[in-house]
Amino acid sequence: MIGPVFFVLLETSIRRGVRAALAFDAGVLVSDILYILIAYLFYSEVSALTEGENEKLLKIIGGFLFMIYGTISFFKKPKDQKQDDFGNTIHNSRDYIMLFVKGLILNIANPLVIFYWFSVMALGTKSSELAAVPAPMFIYISTLLLVFFSIDILKILGAKKLRPFITNSVLTSLNRITGSILFLFGIVLLMQGILFNSVTIN
Repeated sequence: MIGPVFFVLLETSIRRGVRAALAFDAGVLVSDILYILIAYLFYSEVSALTEGENEKLLKIIGGFLFMIYGTISFFKKPKDQKQDDFGNTIHNSRDYIMLFVKGLILNIANPLVIFYWFSVMALGTKSSELAAVPAPMFIYISTLLLVFFSIDILKILGAKKLRPFITNSVLTSLNRITGSILFLFGIVLLMQGILFNSVTIN
């Protein structure tokens, strides 16, 4: 899926390495699971939340959050990364925790994620009465999450190949590109919340 998380995931892999990107992606995965649990346990409430004025409000809030984060990313300057004798970036446990939290918050801030998972739940329910049978629904959702996470790993490994070509000027440009994408995504969300009732981004 092409969205804000996609670009930040690639940026993290290029700038900080595979382990850092996996920590970020783990936060995204956990936020997906939280949204899935909310959609499953509070099906009717989520249905009401993703419609009408509530949908518009969520998109406006999400739009502002992405615009703020995009602005911060745009002006962020690259920091020198500590490396070992083999050229691998050195991280401490706090770095990984912060990246995990970053992935968690960034994905939660996107209201389209809850819309997406609610649509997935609704599709499964309509197709085979999965809502009344937990085991098939669990297999259905787990398969989707496994596929998404596997694809993310491929993205991370692919982005890692670019690291030998990365310089400070390239990192600065990468920050500006990522920041611009997040900012524009925020504007689109904001405009959807203000002007439209049911337009979604794929």
